[in-house]
Amino acid sequence: MVRLSQKSGKQDGGAAGGGRGGGLGLAAVAYISIDYLRHLSPSWHELLQPLLWIVLALIAITRVPFYKHWSAELRSALVFIAALVFMLCTLLYEMISVRSVTAVLGLTWHRNTPPLPDTGQWILLGLNEKLPQVIVDILRARIVGLHHYLMLFVMLAFSVLFGSIEAPGLGIGARYMFTMAIGRFLRAISFASTILPSPRPWCAARRFDVPHHPHHWAQKFYVPYASDPNAINNVIHQDMVYGIQPTLFFPIVYIYILVFFWKNNFSDIIFVDNGVVGDDEYRPDWGFMSFLADFLRPIPSGEAAWINLLKKAGGGCNDLLYSGHMLVAVLTAMAWTEAYGGFSSVFIWMLVAHSAQREVRERHHYTVDCIVAIYVGILLWKMTGFLWPLKNKSRELRLKKLEKIEGKLYQAAKDSDLDQIRDLLKQVELTSQSKNNQVGKERARAMQFFAGGTIVFALTVVVLAFVLTSDG
Repeated sequence: MVRLSQKSGKQDGGAAGGGRGGGLGLAAVAYISIDYLRHLSPSWHELLQPLLWIVLALIAITRVPFYKHWSAELRSALVFIAALVFMLCTLLYEMISVRSVTAVLGLTWHRNTPPLPDTGQWILLGLNEKLPQVIVDILRARIVGLHHYLMLFVMLAFSVLFGSIEAPGLGIGARYMFTMAIGRFLRAISFASTILPSPRPWCAARRFDVPHHPHHWAQKFYVPYASDPNAINNVIHQDMVYGIQPTLFFPIVYIYILVFFWKNNFSDIIFVDNGVVGDDEYRPDWGFMSFLADFLRPIPSGEAAWINLLKKAGGGCNDLLYSGHMLVAVLTAMAWTEAYGGFSSVFIWMLVAHSAQREVRERHHYTVDCIVAIYVGILLWKMTGFLWPLKNKSRELRLKKLEKIEGKLYQAAKDSDLDQIRDLLKQVELTSQSKNNQVGKERARAMQFFAGGTIVFALTVVVLAFVLTSDG
């Protein structure tokens, strides 16, 4: 009976373990290797990369008519769309937060604030002196980026057509996007809560068109108490903002302020009166989105539309705790490990480790950002298992039927009644088939349209993701 239940599970599991012959792993290695040719031989890369994607797409399309789990895909379609909408909303919030934390303190703060000490950077610089040059060159190589991990997950999801992973493919896609959305939302809350200086102090001035001076919120609540120990001590004890108060030393303070303004720029003058700061921010007319002006801080000579400001934000120029690139990498590795496994999952995790050290080495993030992203990604993936894999209803029906006829099956086995055993086992098979055969021609035709629409939609998303993330 145990063997029978295991057999019935394999017939409906989708992945069944039997489809894991290594084809998906070879495709992943081929994709990474061919894409790396852009650094070694651009001409070969231009030839082989489109050829690889065309071959993989054609092979996937030819498998569509033979796929037997479209009903499971249909049940997951609404969840997939909901997860997609949720992820897009969280990405919009994250983009606003990225621009805001960079703009609120102004470009002067970013240029003058030194990076935080990072022992991970020290270790990598020390290893460069000790390790063989070949290994150092491999560690420095730009082997994999953000769009590679997205494409690796797309390949994993499409492998459901070959039985390499458990159906439905939309189910694992919904889990991936839902987990991604939660992770990005938690990330945006984290880096917006405490603003950290960038490991690249020049980044903000090169990528952002924002004022040089701090926003009036920062002028009131941060600037007066940013560096002077006495001011910090006073604001702690008073627990209230306070402005410049007249004292015996006020002439000296006044001279100091004049010298400060003369050395910097009179356009950056801050008017402070008992904690009230003058507000001369530029506010374009963005209609009902005009409230974003305080967060995005546009300048008259910059982009006119708020959405264009967000597109230019990219990955930001503060230290954004934790790393969004590493979150994507870890979620891809977790999905690959759970759904497919094998040596190819070890290959994916090696890519994740390589990406982590590159993030630190190239000073896109501090070491803590990568470490936090790794364990947050693992924990979040473990928490969203309710979305995929789905319960096998056909298997559950057979197991229930087996429980009902368990006594009769034992008795027939004792009596060596093979005909009775065959009849009982046939009843078990008919239990699941009777439900599956209740599909009329109209529903079958509708399922065909759904299958075609799903493939077209999925391929469109793949192309858009590849184009929009190709720059990292």
